[in-house]
Amino acid sequence: MLATHNPGKLKEFRALFQDAPFNLIAYPKKGEIVKETGATYLENARLKAHWVAKTMGCLALADDSGVEVDALEGLPGIHTADFVSQIAWENTREILRRLLTVPDSKRTARMRATLCLAWPDGQDVFCEGVLEGRILGWPKGRHGFGVDPVFSLDGRRSLAELSPDEKNRISHRALAAQALLEKLTSYKLS
Repeated sequence: MLATHNPGKLKEFRALFQDAPFNLIAYPKKGEIVKETGATYLENARLKAHWVAKTMGCLALADDSGVEVDALEGLPGIHTADFVSQIAWENTREILRRLLTVPDSKRTARMRATLCLAWPDGQDVFCEGVLEGRILGWPKGRHGFGVDPVFSLDGRRSLAELSPDEKNRISHRALAAQALLEKLTSYKLS
């Protein structure tokens, strides 16, 4: 089970884990899964994964991810999803607003994803993926979600301009998923 209500994340993770020895379904209960009180991506991913695994009695996958903008001293980081609002475009707009006077050469950033797969008995395994890039001056593209329209690897094309297949080969979540799948070869899933 995937610890999310976000349909974009569910679709992306289903593609990333299509060859995994488990199927992903979204957490079915409404409302906040669990309060993300951790100080790191890993702490938040673990909170969600263990909560779902324990309450639902099944294997649970959770992620915590965000964008870290160097000119903003690493913000919004673990607070990307609720930087100034619960609405993604408002958070993206705030990042762009704070970078208005920052030259392109200083708009370096990274997208970081930490995944945690938890078992109902408390066992877990985790991995991280990091994608280096920069923040564009204006949103571009129609694919993706969150900050994808303003995050670029080359300073020209945003992640939201890539096809889902292209993005799923290079994204921070793809890197974390690949690492997790490699780790799982030594685990017995039940």
